[in-house]
Amino acid sequence: MNLTRFFFLLAACVSIIVTALIPRTAKAQTVIRDTELEENMKVWSSDLIRAAGLSPENVNFVFVQDSQINAFVAGGQNIFIYTGLINETDNLSELLGVIAHELGHISGGHLIRTKDAMENASYESILGMVLGIGAAVLSGNGGAASAIGAASQSSAMSGFLSHSRVQESTADQAGISYLRTAGIDAKGMETFLEKMIDQELLPQTNQLEYVRTHPLSRNRLSAIENKVKDSPSYGKGVPEAWQREYAMTKAKLIGFISPERVIWDYSDRDQSMPAKYARAIAQYRKNQLSEALSSIDGLIAADPDNPYYYELKGQALSESGRVEASLVPYKKSVELDPDAGLIRMAYAHALIESARGNENHYRQAIEQLKKAQLHEKRSSRLHRLMATAYGRLNDQPRASLHLAEEAMLLNQKDYARSRVEGALKGLERGSGDWYRAQDILNVLDNS
Repeated sequence: MNLTRFFFLLAACVSIIVTALIPRTAKAQTVIRDTELEENMKVWSSDLIRAAGLSPENVNFVFVQDSQINAFVAGGQNIFIYTGLINETDNLSELLGVIAHELGHISGGHLIRTKDAMENASYESILGMVLGIGAAVLSGNGGAASAIGAASQSSAMSGFLSHSRVQESTADQAGISYLRTAGIDAKGMETFLEKMIDQELLPQTNQLEYVRTHPLSRNRLSAIENKVKDSPSYGKGVPEAWQREYAMTKAKLIGFISPERVIWDYSDRDQSMPAKYARAIAQYRKNQLSEALSSIDGLIAADPDNPYYYELKGQALSESGRVEASLVPYKKSVELDPDAGLIRMAYAHALIESARGNENHYRQAIEQLKKAQLHEKRSSRLHRLMATAYGRLNDQPRASLHLAEEAMLLNQKDYARSRVEGALKGLERGSGDWYRAQDILNVLDNS
């Protein structure tokens, strides 16, 4: 289930990259990675993205663990979505309405202007810049980042991300057009704005973050109502399979982020798959491993071809210290979803941690990471895992090369230079790795 260690401690935690949802601080915004969530979002939004004249391969969805309700575009065609916004939506149509609106900002050129270096930076670095704590993030100083108060983060976010009312209206109109072209119910855009509209009557300090960064007005809502209702798909909802996936996604988020809420959101009588999923995750998060494994096995029995159930089992075992036992479910998950780079990274991490000097484990981990890299080009964590595996094989030049790759993604240029210069001393001249090291050095020399 790749809520990969749900909480990315920037450059420190090997696990987030592919495994669990384990919060760091209650207030700090943190990028989370999860294959199920990301793959579902790609499926749900691909027609919308094409309707906007964009390529689904170039639009990235980045999820931020935060109870606030917000979404924004930054660092290129990257749509950042807060988990609080997903939890606030009552159906997938509402979430797709927000996405259509954000695509309107991309197509309209209403992009957050960041340094050119941010266009290819890790998502954590981009989020850090947007929050106004870029220096702390880019230095790898997670402590400094978390020390900044929630109020100052919120203020930085509001000032940096706010669009004009004209831009908001333009994005609305574009979003409705994309929904119509894609044949997706636009009613969700209307009902979501209706939820937000009363917020504008509150003092700004008490308003939801979405309202502060997306200026609302009753006129704006009125401007979309007729066009929304005129859509041929109005009120028809989304495909049943999508709605099931959406329900499972929300269950996963609640189970990981707020396990104590599960008993309130899903009664004991609720035997639906989302309820069972949420309960299994909550049991794992509460360190009830025996109960969690039993619940996960029940999920697998009901749907043995679901890769995310095996991933969840691997994560539960790995995070509870049974790393060797996690290899079997992780391997099965990878077999069922071979394009899931994050799950391959989790599997590789488990191979490294269970190796105990077994060189074959390290080599297997490297092979998994090479395959994962085809789909995870911005993952600093992948390169840290690569560096670890090569380091334990006493291949210091390649370990240094991947530390340089990691540093480049985190914009740590001085450290990247020191690592890549060290790597070049040991890499075979003319090899693929030698050329990659030269590429990094050229980028550094020209930046």
